[in-house]
Amino acid sequence: MSPYHFVYGKSCHLPVELEHRAYWAVKSCNMEMEAVGQAQKLDIQELEEIRRNAYDSAQIFKDKTKEFHDLRISFKSFNFGQKVLLFNSKLKLFSGKLRSKWLGPFTVTEVFPHGAVEIENDSGERFKVNGQSLKPYYENAPTELVEEIHLENPKN
Repeated sequence: MSPYHFVYGKSCHLPVELEHRAYWAVKSCNMEMEAVGQAQKLDIQELEEIRRNAYDSAQIFKDKTKEFHDLRISFKSFNFGQKVLLFNSKLKLFSGKLRSKWLGPFTVTEVFPHGAVEIENDSGERFKVNGQSLKPYYENAPTELVEEIHLENPKN
């Protein structure tokens, strides 16, 4: 029994137009399960291809970015007795934008493999640091000679 029959006590008779529309709606629904299953499998495969292409594109981007970064790495080599400056990594805790970021000069006492360097300050205290945090210190940078030309006062 239909809910209409319970409420009104008689069966429901639809007009022909409504019956035709209902039939058309049921007919338009794809009731072929095999065709729907094949379409879903194709959609899943297409999504898998899109995901794989995105993964490959991301990997290509990462490789190019690494290559670009590696080209700009400057390899530093330090020798015994060389003067160096040490990067002050604790500078961020203090205010003052005009404060120097480099401490030193220090003297290189030993160079270890894999980039470690032992340095010594003026008081004789030695400690190991990463070679990437050092830069060469040039004590007496050559100054260019400037020739002065004295102009005489023009005679009136």
